[in-house]
Amino acid sequence: MFTRRHILASALAAPAVLTFQPGSAHAATRLKISHQFPGGTVDQGDFRDRLVRKFAVEIAARSHGELTADVYPNASLFDATAQFAAMRRGALDLSLYPLPYAGTILPELNIGMMPGLVSTYDQGLRWRTSPIGKALADFLADKGVVLLSWVWQAGGVASRARPLVAPEDAKGLKVRGGSREMNMVLQMAGATVLSMPSNEIYSAMESGACDAGITSSTSLISFGLARVAKHLTSGAGASYWFMLEPLMMSRTVFDKLPRAHQDILMSVGHDLEAFGRKGAQDDDIEVAKIYETAGAQTTRLDVATVGKWRDIARDTAWKDYSARSALSANLLKLANEVPS
Repeated sequence: MFTRRHILASALAAPAVLTFQPGSAHAATRLKISHQFPGGTVDQGDFRDRLVRKFAVEIAARSHGELTADVYPNASLFDATAQFAAMRRGALDLSLYPLPYAGTILPELNIGMMPGLVSTYDQGLRWRTSPIGKALADFLADKGVVLLSWVWQAGGVASRARPLVAPEDAKGLKVRGGSREMNMVLQMAGATVLSMPSNEIYSAMESGACDAGITSSTSLISFGLARVAKHLTSGAGASYWFMLEPLMMSRTVFDKLPRAHQDILMSVGHDLEAFGRKGAQDDDIEVAKIYETAGAQTTRLDVATVGKWRDIARDTAWKDYSARSALSANLLKLANEVPS
């Protein structure tokens, strides 16, 4: 049965529109960029929304109007988890998308949020120029998606009843972990795990269905979890939870564009990585201020505690992931070679 939302989404989700501008060397292309995060402006709001709006402004400027893009925040064009499949089939042009969400389709992509694997922003951003980056980008391209901009985010925990800092704190809690592998670690620590996109954590915590949610600092802010949480575990100093949340594009759409436009898309994506890093790191600091103002107790992770989580991850999630396929084993090996 089709609802009004399905009909609207179908109309909006048509492939990129190409038209011809008088005097232009190339067809003009209007792209659609979708994401699940709250909308804002180029200058205000969730930095992920701002990043894609800056992307839209910059590709228009560099292409002299031959490339333009409209931004659809709040999962208004596609549901949060549906965006990756939509890009693969060419129904969606671009998305800033948490890579592990696609792990249910392509399990190898859970490397983008392997607990304890990435411990610093420097280490994560080194993936681009390391063998792991080439291997991951090649795998995505083979599956129909082009990686344009590497965006990493550290994460923390918002909890209702009691702080969730060390593994021993997890026993008996209902926790949203964010990936299959994080869920394995939580289960080993004694938690009951919940699977949902980050834009559903608030309602689950408000209803009592979820005791704690692990997500990026930016999502801890943007989804208003300070209104339902009494405790925050901040990953500002150290974290076992780093997520790869890149800006990606449908290869079907990308390949139809002239080389000059492809080059603009790739270069703008690369240039915005510094903005993405700063936005994520600023939110790592800002999240504690927001929760403290709301009356929550805040705790910062330290290296020793992160090490406890990593030890569990090595014995559970890492082993499970590497055993799933030869490619998974190779991706994990290559990722471990990147210095922190």
